[in-house]
Amino acid sequence: MDFMWINAVRGRWQALLVILCLFHLSSVTGQARYSVPEEQTEGSFVGNIARDLGLDVARLISGKARIITKGSRQFVDLNRDKGTLVIKERIDREELCGKTTPCSFSFEVILENPIQLYRVTVEVTDINDNSPSFPKDEISLKIVENAVPGTLFSLEVAHDPDVGMNDIKKYTLKPSDHFKIEVQQQADGGSLIEMVLQNPLDREKQDSHTLVLIASDGGEPHRSGTVRIHVTVLDINDNAPVCSQSVYKADVKENSPKGTSITSVNANDADKGVNGEVTYSIAHIAREPKQLFDINVQSGEIQVIGQIDFEKSKTYQLNVKASDHGGYADTCKVIIQVVDENDNVPSIQLMSFSNSIPENSPPGTTIAVVNVDDEDSDRNGVVTCSINSDVPFKIESSLTGYYTVVTDNLLDRESISEYNITITVSDQGSPPLSSSKNITVKVSDVNDCPPKFDQSEYRVTVPENNSPGFSVFTLSATDADWGQNARVSYFVQDTEINGVAVSSLVSVNSDNGVIHAVRSFDYEQIKWFEFNVTVRDAGSPPLSSVATIKIVIQDQNDNPPQVLYPVQTGGSLVAEMVPRSADVGYLVTKVVAVDVDSGQNAWLSYKLQKATDRALFEVGSQNGEIRSIRQVSDKDAVKQRLTVIVEDNGQPSRSATVIVNVVVADSFPEVLSEFTDFPHDKEYNDKLTFYLVSALAVVSFLFITSLVVIISVKIYRWRQSRILYHSSLPVIPYYPPRYSDTLGTGTLPHVYNYEVCRTTDSRKSELKYMQPMSQSLVSVDGAGTDAPQVDKQLVGNCSQMSTLSF
Repeated sequence: MDFMWINAVRGRWQALLVILCLFHLSSVTGQARYSVPEEQTEGSFVGNIARDLGLDVARLISGKARIITKGSRQFVDLNRDKGTLVIKERIDREELCGKTTPCSFSFEVILENPIQLYRVTVEVTDINDNSPSFPKDEISLKIVENAVPGTLFSLEVAHDPDVGMNDIKKYTLKPSDHFKIEVQQQADGGSLIEMVLQNPLDREKQDSHTLVLIASDGGEPHRSGTVRIHVTVLDINDNAPVCSQSVYKADVKENSPKGTSITSVNANDADKGVNGEVTYSIAHIAREPKQLFDINVQSGEIQVIGQIDFEKSKTYQLNVKASDHGGYADTCKVIIQVVDENDNVPSIQLMSFSNSIPENSPPGTTIAVVNVDDEDSDRNGVVTCSINSDVPFKIESSLTGYYTVVTDNLLDRESISEYNITITVSDQGSPPLSSSKNITVKVSDVNDCPPKFDQSEYRVTVPENNSPGFSVFTLSATDADWGQNARVSYFVQDTEINGVAVSSLVSVNSDNGVIHAVRSFDYEQIKWFEFNVTVRDAGSPPLSSVATIKIVIQDQNDNPPQVLYPVQTGGSLVAEMVPRSADVGYLVTKVVAVDVDSGQNAWLSYKLQKATDRALFEVGSQNGEIRSIRQVSDKDAVKQRLTVIVEDNGQPSRSATVIVNVVVADSFPEVLSEFTDFPHDKEYNDKLTFYLVSALAVVSFLFITSLVVIISVKIYRWRQSRILYHSSLPVIPYYPPRYSDTLGTGTLPHVYNYEVCRTTDSRKSELKYMQPMSQSLVSVDGAGTDAPQVDKQLVGNCSQMSTLSF
């Protein structure tokens, strides 16, 4: 009855423990629990994890579902294609849990993208695969003959690794003439077997007894184990040892060195001599405590002989037997409580990790999941997890023992492209123990930075007359992004400048930003122009910036001065008349010249290169005025020829030459005889003859060609009219408009009026007398040398002219 009552109490406690575990698990989302018998073959079905967790098989495959275990052994494998759990390795419940019930192991199923974590618990149920066994094959007992009925003799219990119904359920002693068996359940769950003397012994009748003790379990099929008991009946010894305490309690720190004394057991025997000597031994000890503790046979001192680990067992109970030489014995209990020491460093296991994260990831993005564990207990097993504070990440607790590293702020690869994160876990022991794990997270680039020019506006000076393809300027733009996002290209915005496309003026190399001139620039046509250049990166979507380029054309001295006055012609001569009464400084004329260049290239200076009489005239170096430098005398020649050079200030300088004819005379008739002597330019006459002959030949050719064409057309039309019909269309002649010069189109700043007079009998020569407002300009056409009595025969028509024409 006592045995059954103890089993009922033990069953209630186990049921209560299972209910408490189930209540704890129900508070965690994403858990599954299965039960499987031990010793199943590999590949045996455990459960449909996909169905039980509400997951699709496709999700298991896409999420790369896998099993994470804390230890090195994995008993269950995941078939992602079917969503089932199967046995991977033979499970021995006795090896896994020993006598602990219920026996279970847990693991985690983790999925990625997004990260999901599920906890799976597998309970291993016991099968009756072990037979009860005794520590020894034989037990020898010495019992005095005067032992009274009811005397108890402790026996070593049998051991059955199985649990529950498969554990030892009863002991049977055969034969049972003098002895019977009693079984007592102890508080630690163990059993105490005692053999009870039922009938007195008589050494004279029988000095020894051989018994068989049978231990049977409750499994199916039943299994049993036996041990032989040899009882030797001794002569009388009427006092048994008595322990001073029935229960001893002691504490010992884990990891205590070998030889550490725990406590001492003391027993007294009232007998004298040999029958009063007491020896001590540890009875009915299991395999594990036997390797940890030992007792001094003579003194009863219990010492440490092995490595005590609090994480394996927190309490040990030893049954110490005090025996005398007469066969009497007493048993006491020694309960040893193991004190936990902070001897286990917290462990960190990286469950999932993304070593690269885009820089535009929002706060809260998961980059790593870690599992932390400390095998110590109480405060020594309470752990805290943290990361270094100089990174934009934080660590959060998810499930029990699991932490998630997430982003705490926005990231910027252009500022920091890589982070070293140190995950530190520490317990609350004294002194605390800690461990750390380093992970490196690289920030991947996102095209969030547009390329930038060094300046928003550029001003470049380019000399005119450059060669096409001339390298004008090199633009430089930088992009803070990386890789493809930082590769930039340059483009000229297609606009028009004064009706001309900018692409016809400049081009840009899209790779290196070098701006080239498409054609040669002419300062006199365009002095500066502006255009925009766009720089664009190769990101998606691309980003761009714009810079304005102003190109200023630098003038070069590429145009010589042009003389506007006096006008140089090859068919007639122009002369300035100076009266002989002219004073010093008399203004003869002014050389007017311009230079289309600008700046110092257009600064003109005048100087007299050659003159008939250098002592008579001079030229103003800045204004080109020709003045007399002395009084004109009768000895001075009437005809004066001055060669004036007009030179600009460019490098190298360019110049133009003008010839000024001056007539020193007081009246017009005095001039005529001298003007006929001006020689014509022979080279000019030769060229004029050539041009006339060429023009005559061209006109003749065109006339003959036109005549042939007209005749051909007439014949063709005559033939068509004979075939079809006659057509008489009116001919409308077309006369081109006649153009006449208008007043004020000349290049001189003032309007000059002239009177042209012609004699009635001038055949070889014509005299044109031009009378400007100052009446100092004379033009002579020297076709002949004879002009007799011009002053008397000067008749004809005179007309006013508004332009100088020679």
